[in-house]
Amino acid sequence: MTSPPENPQPSPQPHPQQDAAAGAAAPEPVKEVHLHGAEIQLLGTAHVSRASEAQVRKLLAGAGAGSGVGFDAVAVELCPSRFESLTDPDRLNRMDLFAVVREQRVYVVSASLALAAYQQRLADQFGIEPGAEQRAAIQLAHERGLPVLLVDRDIGVTLRRAAANLGWWKRLNLFSGLLAGMLSRESVSEEEIERLKQGDVLETTFAEFAADRADLFEPLITERDRYMAARLRQELAAGGHQRVLAVLGAGHLAGVAEQLTAPGALAADPAETIAALDRVPPPSRFWRVFPWVVVTAILGVFAYGFTRSQELGWNLIWDWVLINGGLSALGAAVAAAHPLTVLVAFCAAPLTSLNPTIGAGMVTGAAELMLRRPSVGDFGALRDDVTTLRGWWRNRVSRVLLVFILASLGSAVGTYIAGFRIVGRVIGAG
Repeated sequence: MTSPPENPQPSPQPHPQQDAAAGAAAPEPVKEVHLHGAEIQLLGTAHVSRASEAQVRKLLAGAGAGSGVGFDAVAVELCPSRFESLTDPDRLNRMDLFAVVREQRVYVVSASLALAAYQQRLADQFGIEPGAEQRAAIQLAHERGLPVLLVDRDIGVTLRRAAANLGWWKRLNLFSGLLAGMLSRESVSEEEIERLKQGDVLETTFAEFAADRADLFEPLITERDRYMAARLRQELAAGGHQRVLAVLGAGHLAGVAEQLTAPGALAADPAETIAALDRVPPPSRFWRVFPWVVVTAILGVFAYGFTRSQELGWNLIWDWVLINGGLSALGAAVAAAHPLTVLVAFCAAPLTSLNPTIGAGMVTGAAELMLRRPSVGDFGALRDDVTTLRGWWRNRVSRVLLVFILASLGSAVGTYIAGFRIVGRVIGAG
C-alpha cells in the first residue's frame, strides 16, 4: 500500500464540462478530485433517474484502452452482495436457508428482501428500474474491458452497525417500522420518489428515522462516506489507476469528496479505516450478562417455589411453559407455520428461553424448513412474492423467515410476561 502524497489538491473541484455533457435538462453533479497523481471523477446520481443512466453512458462513451480520453476503471456504490443481486437475478435460488437460520442471519436477509421488494414496486409503478445507472456503469465497463471497483460497505454490516447504536426497544421499533412501512403500501408516494432522487433506497427508507438522529445518520451516511473514500484510495494504490469514474448516490457526493481530501483521512491507512468500519461492535457487557442473570433468577424462583411446596413449584413451571410456549406457538401460527412447527415452538420455547445460546426461532425455523422444504419455484418467485404482504406468507422461503421472527418474538415476550407472573405468584404465596 503506497503512502498518500504530502500535498494533494486540497479540495474537489466541479467539472462544468462534464455537467454540460449531461444535458441542460437534467445535469448530474460531478466533482473532480486529484489524488496520488490520479484523477477521480465523482458522479452524483439519482437512484431512480433515467437522466443519471444517460449521464453514465455519455461519460463512458469514449472510455477504453487506447482512447486517450476515457477512464481506466469504474467504481460503483455497491458491495459484493448487492453487486451479485444486481447482476445475477438467480442468486436467490442458491440461498442456503439452513445456514441463514443456523447463523441467525434471518433479520438481515429479511431486511434485504424488503428493500428488494420496495425497489420492485418502484419499477412496477413508475417504469423505473432502481439502480439502472449502476447497471449501465457495470455493463459498459465490461464491454470496454475496464475493471469494476465495488466500493460500498456490505449492507449487512451497515444494518448491524446501525442496530448496534440503538437500545433493544428502539431497535425493535425501528426495524418493525421499517419492514411494516415497506410492506404495507402497494404504491410509492411522490414524496418518496423525490427523496430517492437525492440518495439510494437504503438511505431513503431510513430517512424519517435518521434525519435528526446521530446514532443512525453516522452508520448509514457518514461511515459509508468514509468507507467509500478509503476503498477508492485503496484501489488507486493497488491498481495503479490514473482516471476513475465513481458512480455514487448524489447524497454521498460531498461527503466522499471531503473524505478523499481531508488531512485526517489522508493520514490514515485505508486498510485500517476499512477494517474498523467493517467491524460490528459486540454487545455491551450488560447485554452479554443480562440473559444469564434472567435465567439464573428464573431457575432460582423455581427452586424457591419447590422449597415452599410441591404444588407451588409445579404451578410456577406450568405458568412458564404455558405462557412462554403459548406465545411462541402463537407467533408461529400467525406466520402460518406447519401445525407440527407450532407444536415444536410450544415445546422448545420454554427450554430455549433458559439457554441464551439458542433461540426458539432457530428451532422453529429449522422445523418449518424440514416440514415444508421450499421448491425451486419458491426461490424463483421470491423476488416477486415479497412485494406484497400476502406474498410473504404464500412463499415457503419467506414464510420460514417469518416463522423464525414471530416465534422468536413470541418467546421473548413470553419470557418477560411469564417471569413477572411467577415472581408475582411467589410473592403472593409468601
